[in-house]
Formats: sequence, C-alpha cells, structure tokens
Amino acid sequence: MTLDGAALLQLLPAIYRLRDADQGGALARLLDVLAEQVQVLQEDLAQLYDDQFIETCADWVVPYIGDLIGYRQLNGVAATVSSPRAEVANTINLRRGKGTVTVLERLARDVTGWDAHVVEYFLGLAATQCVKHVRPGAGGTLDLRRQPLLERIGSPFDGAAHGVDVRGLGGGGRWNLPNVGIHLWTQRSAGLSQATAFARDSLRFFFDPLGADTQLFNRPQPLPADAPLAGEANLPVAISRRALAADLDGFYGPDQSLFIGGLPAGTTLLAADLSDLDAAGTQWAHVPAAGSVLIDPQRGRIAFAAAPARPLAVWFHRASEADLGGGEYERLATLSLGLRPVVEVQAANGSVQAALGAVSAGGAVQFPGSATWAETPSMALAANAVVELRAADQTRPVLQLAGELKISGAAGSELTLNGLVISGGALHLAATANGQGPNTLRLVHCTLVPGSTLKSDGSAAQPGAPSLVVETKGTRVELDHCVVGALRIAAECPVSLSHCIVDAGDPASVAFAAVDGNAAGGALQATDSTLVGRVHSAAIEAASNCIFHARASGAAPPWPAPVWSERRQQGCLRFSYLPLESIVPRRYRCQPAAAADASRVVPLFDSLRYGDASYGQLARRSASEIRSGAEDGAEMGVHHEQMAQQRESNLRLRLAEYLRVGLDGGLLFAD
Repeated sequence: MTLDGAALLQLLPAIYRLRDADQGGALARLLDVLAEQVQVLQEDLAQLYDDQFIETCADWVVPYIGDLIGYRQLNGVAATVSSPRAEVANTINLRRGKGTVTVLERLARDVTGWDAHVVEYFLGLAATQCVKHVRPGAGGTLDLRRQPLLERIGSPFDGAAHGVDVRGLGGGGRWNLPNVGIHLWTQRSAGLSQATAFARDSLRFFFDPLGADTQLFNRPQPLPADAPLAGEANLPVAISRRALAADLDGFYGPDQSLFIGGLPAGTTLLAADLSDLDAAGTQWAHVPAAGSVLIDPQRGRIAFAAAPARPLAVWFHRASEADLGGGEYERLATLSLGLRPVVEVQAANGSVQAALGAVSAGGAVQFPGSATWAETPSMALAANAVVELRAADQTRPVLQLAGELKISGAAGSELTLNGLVISGGALHLAATANGQGPNTLRLVHCTLVPGSTLKSDGSAAQPGAPSLVVETKGTRVELDHCVVGALRIAAECPVSLSHCIVDAGDPASVAFAAVDGNAAGGALQATDSTLVGRVHSAAIEAASNCIFHARASGAAPPWPAPVWSERRQQGCLRFSYLPLESIVPRRYRCQPAAAADASRVVPLFDSLRYGDASYGQLARRSASEIRSGAEDGAEMGVHHEQMAQQRESNLRLRLAEYLRVGLDGGLLFAD
C-alpha cells in the first residue's frame, strides 16, 4: 500500500483534523514529511526483494550474487557488457555444458557483447571413407560445380574438406583435431531506411546516398531459443551476388536486408556483377533486359532498364564499427528537446532555407527522415539566439551542398548541428564586420564528409579540402562523435574534439591550421580522437588517448614538425601517439617512447577510406603500444571506447575455464 500525507491524515480522528485546519495545517505538513519517508522505505524494501534475483537486481549487486556461485568478475568495459548479468544468470547452466560448442558460443556473446560463431575444425578434415560410416562431404576432392561451397572457403562457414594443418590456431593453423575457433564479429549490421539512392545517371544508381561503392550486409535474424549455434542468417554477414541470387526472397523486402521503393508490379529482380568496364566508370559490366532490375550487393549498385521515378528510395544494411558520425542510432539524449519553435524540413526544394529563416531568433530545425536534401542554404543568427539544426532521432539525413554552407551570427548566439551528414561543400562560419560571431558552434554525431569522397556531380573532390572553416573571433568550436575533413580555425577560437575523426586524406596534408592553411589554428583539446594529417595549433592544451597520424612534407607550407604547437610551456599530451619530431608541450607516456621504436610503433589502419566499415579502425597487426596504450589499457584513437582489448582478454580468461582439456581454442575475427 502506498501512503501519502492525505491518507495518513484521514487515519486520525476528525477532531485532530479540524483543529489542524483551524491552526494552519502544521500537522498535515508533518504527515507529508513522514509519508515521504515511508515511501522511500517502501521503495527500498521493494528493491531489496528485487535484489535477491539476478534478473531484477541492481547492477552493483551482480558481482555479489556471482560471488555466491564462484563467478569470477571480469572488467566492465562497455555499456553492453559492463554488468555481466547474463553470464552470472547462466553460470550454473554454462558449467554443466563445459567444453561444448554451444556453451562456448553463448559465452563469447555474453562476455564480449559481439556476435559469435564457434567452429570445431576437426569436422572439416578430409578422411578416408568407411562403408559403415559414409561421409560424402569429407572426401579428398572438391566439386567445382558447387559454387556456394566454393564461395564459403576460408569463411567461418567453410564446408569443404581440408588436409591436416598441424599448426595451432595461434600459429595460423586451423584444420586439426584439437582446434576450436571462436569467430567474432566486432562490426554490426546498421540499417538505413528510406534513403535517397545516388544517381550516376538516369538508369544507374548507388545504394549509398553519397555515391560510393558499399558492401551490403544482411539484417541478422534473432537466434531461436532452440538453435544450438548461430547461422549466417543470425550474423552480420556480407551479402554476395550468388547468395542474393540463391535466396532473393530471404534478403529482399521492406523488412529484410535490402529494398527498393516504387518498383512497378511484375519487375524482375536479378543479382549481377555491376563492376566498371572502364576506368571512368561510364559503363558497367551488365545491362538489364526490359522489365528487370539488376542489383550488385558487393558494390551496392542498381541498374534499371527504364528510368525510375526520382528520387529513388532505398532500404539497406551496411557494416558499422561504432556510433560515430551521422547514423540511424539512438541520439535522443543529445537533442535539445526544450527549444521552441521546432520547424520540420519539408521535401520541397528550398525548404531547408525557409526553415532556417524561421528560427533565426532561436529554435530547432528538424529533418524528419534519412532522405537527401540537395540545397545550399545560408544561416544568419540573431543576438543571443540558440539554434539547433538536427536530424530526428534514429535518422540519417544527407544535406548535399553545391557550395559552402555560410553561417554568420551575432554575439551571444549558439548553433548546434546534430546527426547530419553534409557533403559537397564546407561549413563556413564567416566573421561579421567587427570580426565577431556566435559564442559556440557545436557539432554532435555529425559527418562533414572528408574531401576525398565524391561531389554531387560524381567527380572526385580535392583531397585535403577543408570541411569546416571558422573565421570569427572567440567562437568556441566543439565536436563530439563526429567525422570531419580538414579543419581551418582562426587562432582566437578554441577547439574541443571528443571521439572524433579529423581526416585530411593523407598524413602529409594539413588537418588542422588557421584559415589560410599555414598559420596556427586555435587552441586544441582532444580526447579519444584520430587526426589524419599535419597539425599546427596555437596551443595543444590537452590531448588524451589520441592518434596524431601525421607525416612531414616538403611541400608548402614548410613546417618544422608534423605536429606543431606554438606554445609549449602549457599543456600536456598523454597516452597518445604522435611523431617523435613533433613540437608540442610535455608528453606523458606517449608513443613512440624512443627513437629506436619510431619505425615500429606506428599506427596501422584497416582502412582510411571514408565509407568503409573499418574506417579509422586500428589494424590488429599494429604495435601493442598503440593497441593497448590508452590510459585504461584500450587502444588509442577514436575507437577507444569500444574497449576491444579488454573484451578479448575477458574472453580468453573465460576460455581457460570453459574449454575442455586437450582442445586448442583461439579467437578469429571475421571482419
């Protein structure tokens, strides 16, 4: 029963209630205080009951329940695995099935938070046939007509027969009796809904709204409760042409892995190779017949026999490493929901400019979906105006510019961009007559497409072209979970980077400098960020867990160092990588630590091409000083918060407990 002050007052005799009303209600107020404490006590008692069960207990109780059953606590490394509730809840059941592949796969998912699939490699060994136990698939030859089988060779779902490899999993071997491989997918399949396909011409399109080749991925289906192991349908697996042709109904549909909107009834969909026949890409390998549409899932391309209605809406999935830049993920906590008015951008041409004009004195402009708006607006903020230009939660709109998006603002104003992908031009914050501008320019979960990607006409932009230019005095520039190209910031403007990629396209290009690309840019603070290109700053006040992937260049401007801070008496760089010859404030546990290590301890990336799933991700062959050189033992750079090293170490510790004696277990990364 829940008691409040009024309920307690009703329990008293009427004479006391009447006297209290005559004397100002002091007793009623006292009972309100008592009732509040009773409610606190009731809630505490209810929580004590909930804390007896692993399913309902508070996070801090999980280790104590685990201690009762001998569970060994691991490092809490990310939001999805910080409280090992599932593993503690299943500990007894897991221990009963020690050594089985079902338990190992379940354990890998619970400990790391990644998708997993376990393979016993002895099942794939070639063997002589016995008439009492015939194994047709374990012969010493391979049927070259079985294309699906050939396509999966080397993958976690390899069904071919192999000869014995006596090396262990740690030495590169796989096919041996004791080997058990735990395949892990660190990337997930991220959907994009009702996006605008990029038109190469009237008949050829790209799924990617920016016009880049994109490998399409399947939409993982939930693992059934009675399924012993995850299959391809339950994992974020790349879709091949043959797989799409063999199971079109399993991949194509409004709620499936990919879909094309507005197709006429009776259209025939076919999987095909749509590779370029020439260097310019003027012709693709196949041309569709009348009434058909060709889809290449390995390049993310579509070819029509007849011109479709424009704009062409598409639904598809691609691989993603983290919630970085624009994307259809949860961002509700970052939105300024209290701003008024809220003006929604319409589909008509010129609607972005009209919406911005309606909130120049304050308010929010919201893009409702993940379509592309081809428009080049400008913004002028009134004094003390607070304006947010944002994507609705779990959407990824693209603003395709034909030039610079010019921004101006009076003193006291603030501008926030949230969740947008801006391509084709830079954001240019121009100074007013007195050199002043907005107090704050804030970018949250935004992508200012680096200059090496395609322009709206399909041509390549200039590598290293700036994506953000700030000419004002005193404007604070804040970037959080953003992907941007080169930055050109006036020396009077402090800059803060948090979980960002600043990509100039090449380590020798200029990633950070003043507006002219030569003089010192504003004072810099950076946390968990990766900067590709040279840096010239008035001061580096603080940098933690960062990678400055820079290289000296003989071309203009001739700087004395790839990372150059004008002021070196103040500031600190800690747990970061930067070239040894850099001119910066004091360093604390930065890499390389000595000249002898300079050639070995360098960052190696899986990809530095924007649009790739592993963009900005450190390669596993990188030096351990970088992969585990952050202050908490995780990797340096923008993917620091993924805590990949801790997840791996946690799983290796668990394998020592759950792997059967005599088996050799190893971690294999599928992406």
